[in-house]
Amino acid sequence: MSLFAKKEKTHTVMNADDLLEAENIYQRGVATVRGLIAPSAMRISPMFLEIGEVYAKTLFITAYPRYLQTNWFSPIINLDLPMDIAYFIHPMRTSDVVKQLRRSVTQVQSQINIEREEGKVRNPVLETALRNIEELRDRLLQGTEHFFRFGLYITIYAEDKAKLSKVEKEITSMLEAQLVFIKPAVLRMEQGFSSTLPLANDELDVGNNLNTQPLSTTFPFVSSTLSSNDGILYGINRHNNSLVILDRFKQPNANMVIFAKSGAGKSYAVKLEILRSMMMGTQIFVIDPENEYKYLCDTVGGTFIKLSLKSKSFINPFDLPSVGEDESPSEVLRSNIAMLIGLLRIMLGSTTPEEDSILDSALRETYAIRDITEDTDFSKLSPETYPTMADLGQVLENMEGAESLSARLEKYTRGIFSGFLNNHTNVKVNGELIVFNIRDLEDELRPIAMYIALQFIWDKMRAELRRRLVIVDEAWVMMQKEDAASFLFGIAKRCRKYYTGLTTITQDISDFMGSQYGRPIVTNSSLQLLLKQSPASIETVQETFFLTDHEKFLLLESSVGEGILFAGTKHVAIKVVASYSEDQIVTSNPEQILGIKRRKENDEI
Repeated sequence: MSLFAKKEKTHTVMNADDLLEAENIYQRGVATVRGLIAPSAMRISPMFLEIGEVYAKTLFITAYPRYLQTNWFSPIINLDLPMDIAYFIHPMRTSDVVKQLRRSVTQVQSQINIEREEGKVRNPVLETALRNIEELRDRLLQGTEHFFRFGLYITIYAEDKAKLSKVEKEITSMLEAQLVFIKPAVLRMEQGFSSTLPLANDELDVGNNLNTQPLSTTFPFVSSTLSSNDGILYGINRHNNSLVILDRFKQPNANMVIFAKSGAGKSYAVKLEILRSMMMGTQIFVIDPENEYKYLCDTVGGTFIKLSLKSKSFINPFDLPSVGEDESPSEVLRSNIAMLIGLLRIMLGSTTPEEDSILDSALRETYAIRDITEDTDFSKLSPETYPTMADLGQVLENMEGAESLSARLEKYTRGIFSGFLNNHTNVKVNGELIVFNIRDLEDELRPIAMYIALQFIWDKMRAELRRRLVIVDEAWVMMQKEDAASFLFGIAKRCRKYYTGLTTITQDISDFMGSQYGRPIVTNSSLQLLLKQSPASIETVQETFFLTDHEKFLLLESSVGEGILFAGTKHVAIKVVASYSEDQIVTSNPEQILGIKRRKENDEI
């Protein structure tokens, strides 16, 4: 090779090195994704990290309770807060664990023997520990369980130290309510932060020994769904933001019970269901004790029936329903007389068996005076044909041994309450929504009015088979009277075959469940909606519905319109939601209602 050629080759190599160095210099000046997202600085303190303008803190779980409920960690996962959560599961060799358990069994058994020789009474703590260790050892040897070292770390973020401390206290209180104890990674914040990064590095290395069963409860993606292709929207699933769509008539029965404290949103949820059910062709009957359904009724063109001492709307309890295809006139008459005896017990107070017999005879005679017997064709009778409470009063006045009954009934026939029950029926049921309002009635008359309204609805149900909902608000009023509670339970038990669903709403669960018919009504309801509960009633609710501690805590901490919906074996945490138009119709907020009225007045002007 010539000297010129060697010089040319050397010059070429030098040019390549220069180009490579220039490229490296250029690349160091190009912004990368890592450089764009990285904070400007990171400050490490014993109790927290300062990453740019954000504060971070890592927490780790130190102890678990004896038993862990499924989904116990969901409240933390579903918190609307910025956080990183890391699970580290380190499998342990079964042979090593069995050896350790064998030593533990020997130690515990020796301690039990020593205490027995010393004459001490049996120690249940040692006996329970021995039994648990032996059961776990058996399951490990059988291969049904495995052993793991489990670390759970949470890194929380906030804009300042005060908010960081607040978030830490919130998470700590939620976990400690379930006997799960947590600590901050003091002096190891950098390792804790690194452990919760998506790098799979357990730099904190703090764990607890768990076998398969309790470890499985930490699985983070456990949430029930309650959504079908048919039905109406009840709300949003708070666990996974799915829609809760349900057709209650496709359940074993269409009954529902709703329990919530005052102001928790129970009437709001029911009115939303009414509005959406009417779009599906469902006829709705409502017993309204607080005038909450009037605006909804007026908006959809329903029938509003006001029952009060001054009202011009009357329902005669002596009216007889149409005779069904599988019934005879005698059966209908006897059934209505039995209903009237139950009504009179509520009106007159407790009655003796002798007085019940007198009332039975008096009621039959009262119908006979109007030429109504077991052979009468009821379909040809007009409302003015039926007897009234005054006719019963006259019959009792002339019956031997009925003096006390006649005197007690007089206030309903001639006295202060005479305008309430002593008239022929003049109400007409038109439209898809019928509301019976009893707000202006005295407390003594409310159970009576609810009983009469339900009997009126029951007669309509038996006369025509169609899809219906019957809603009894403040149902605890009826539960205070045994005969009224029995009648309500009878409807709950029998309405399914008339294609009807009964909804009972109450805020006083103690009074409701205090009745002997309270629990049967709950068990005969396929749907149960529990909204926010008060601390005074939560124990009764937990016992009635077999709630876990997590569900109990959820009901105590729920906001308005939030709770748990049970549908058979499924249950979901629900949030009731409405569109703007629906909200304007169904709202019960007095301030919002006044605002709507003012806007209407301004529009008219």
